[in-house]
Amino acid sequence: MSSELIRRTQTPEFSHRNSDSLPASNSPPKSTTRIGYMLRERVPFLLVGVAIATLFFHLLPSLSTLPPPHDSLLETELALPSRRVLLEDQTDKKGRVPLGIKGRKQKRIVVTGGAGFVGSHLVDRLMERGDNVIVVDNFFTGRKENVLHHMGNPNFELIRHDVVEPILLEVDQIYHLACPASPVHYKFNPTNVVGTLNMLGLAKRVGARFLLTSTSEVYGDPLQHPQVETYWGNVNPIGVRSCYDEGKRTAETLAMDYHRGAGIEVRIARIFNTYGPRMCIDDGRVVSNFVAQALRKEPLTVYGDGKQTRSFQYVSDLVEGLMRLMEGEHVGPFNLGNPGEFTMLELAQVVQETIDPNAKIEFRPNTEDDPHKRKPDISRAKELLGWQPSVSLREGLPLMVSDFRQRLFADSKLSGGKSVA
Repeated sequence: MSSELIRRTQTPEFSHRNSDSLPASNSPPKSTTRIGYMLRERVPFLLVGVAIATLFFHLLPSLSTLPPPHDSLLETELALPSRRVLLEDQTDKKGRVPLGIKGRKQKRIVVTGGAGFVGSHLVDRLMERGDNVIVVDNFFTGRKENVLHHMGNPNFELIRHDVVEPILLEVDQIYHLACPASPVHYKFNPTNVVGTLNMLGLAKRVGARFLLTSTSEVYGDPLQHPQVETYWGNVNPIGVRSCYDEGKRTAETLAMDYHRGAGIEVRIARIFNTYGPRMCIDDGRVVSNFVAQALRKEPLTVYGDGKQTRSFQYVSDLVEGLMRLMEGEHVGPFNLGNPGEFTMLELAQVVQETIDPNAKIEFRPNTEDDPHKRKPDISRAKELLGWQPSVSLREGLPLMVSDFRQRLFADSKLSGGKSVA
């Protein structure tokens, strides 16, 4: 019994229990023992880890600047600077990040109304120049066929959208053409002000240059002839045409307010009567009316006595003027039109000579607020833009007639040979 007790008292478990029960006058506290253990066993490893991490992040930037091995695509991608670094390097003094690098030929450009008559010809020129072009159009007057030949081009994008609703895009330039331009259409859907305000907001957000296509209608029924840009006009603010006339005047006001108040780069063009291929066939404008009526063997309708005058520029001349204005350093406004002046009877005679000498002329009562005279003074565009029209009416009209004839006859065949009204 005693020998068994002696053996039990000599075991480690028994000794540990007894030592805990004895007073610890000279032994350190438990917490001190654990802290000492941590300092002896864990801290050295922690310091070694911190040192390795510091060394790694210190050497990483220098390693990324070394030329990557030619046989490793992955290492090449890792060595490239990030998009954030690239943008930070190009940040201007005001802290803004420019969307286009100066000196680059290729630009990102949005053309509102780019599927329309003038817009589609502008898109052709921009695509020919090699720019990235985004067309925004709701197809109210535009046609997909006008830009169909660009589909599949990686530099071209078509978005169906109405500019009366905001849109977010990253672009360098905005050509704002989206607005019905003929009485038949703008009386039905006047959208000048809201669309212009939205596109100016886009220009402000992304720092894009903004070009507004205004109109000679801002001069109303002018009391000054020819019209210069400093003439303020003679417009009926409550007439049947005022939704277009005053809408464009308000659009010019908004553009200049954004230019003065927000520092937006703005360009303003006042466009006079323009004609050419891809015009809407039945839009109510005088050139398209006369050409379509002559091709259909219908009388040419002249409103009033036919002595009111207009000037007619070919669409390629207008596109050249718009591009020079956008790329130039002058805000405007600039008159863009052909100073050649024709009465409505003289225009009808040119159409007869081009299409059908036997076409008859039919007179009808004049429309309300129809301007009596319209002729641009383009001295400012000549001097500051180096621009002037080069295509005469007798040179450009046959090109338009050929386009109209093709579309009218194609529509006639599709409708089973019936005449298209």
